[in-house]
Amino acid sequence: MKMKRIIIIEDNKDIREGLVEVIRISGRYDVINSYDNCESAIRNSANDRPDVILMDIDLPGMSGIEGTSRLSKLLPNSVVLIITVFEDSDKVFQSLCAGAGGYIVKNSDVHQVLRAIDEALSGGAPMSLTIAKMVVKSFKLSPDSPLSDRETQVLQGISQGKSYTKIADDLFINKETVRTHIRNIYQKLAVNSKADALKVAGNNRWIK
Repeated sequence: MKMKRIIIIEDNKDIREGLVEVIRISGRYDVINSYDNCESAIRNSANDRPDVILMDIDLPGMSGIEGTSRLSKLLPNSVVLIITVFEDSDKVFQSLCAGAGGYIVKNSDVHQVLRAIDEALSGGAPMSLTIAKMVVKSFKLSPDSPLSDRETQVLQGISQGKSYTKIADDLFINKETVRTHIRNIYQKLAVNSKADALKVAGNNRWIK
């Protein structure tokens, strides 16, 4: 059976080479490349075609968070696992929001590293309970929104780039009613444009 392909992006040479050695010795995965920066990994992504990407967060040049976002779009079938020292940090959370599928702590032993890769490839998401709660919370709308349910639906439609006509069709209302909701949204949020309305509502988690 063909082994899954792995690349490692880690600027600390000792950690990078240690991970390469650990994974290769296991005989379970094929480490096809390792990099000390995201830019090189992105340039070679089409040739590498990894199943798993082990990604450090704090890298020279492009950060691991930005690298995760870009590689997740270039390689939608690949799983990114963050390599981190502090597993409950805000940067880990940001990386997960950028598309990472979990993380590995840098002082993990051989079995923990391989278990995390196994879990990610089987559709799991290796992470602590604290981080998991942060991720779940981020997808919940704040209960203190001044907007009505219908106004929230209208603003959500705008955030998705829908036209007034499309929003009206989706909500089974007429276009003039959509305009009325927009005016009410502006008044409640004390803004004068759609961009400002989206910014205020997004920052307060009143829309997804």
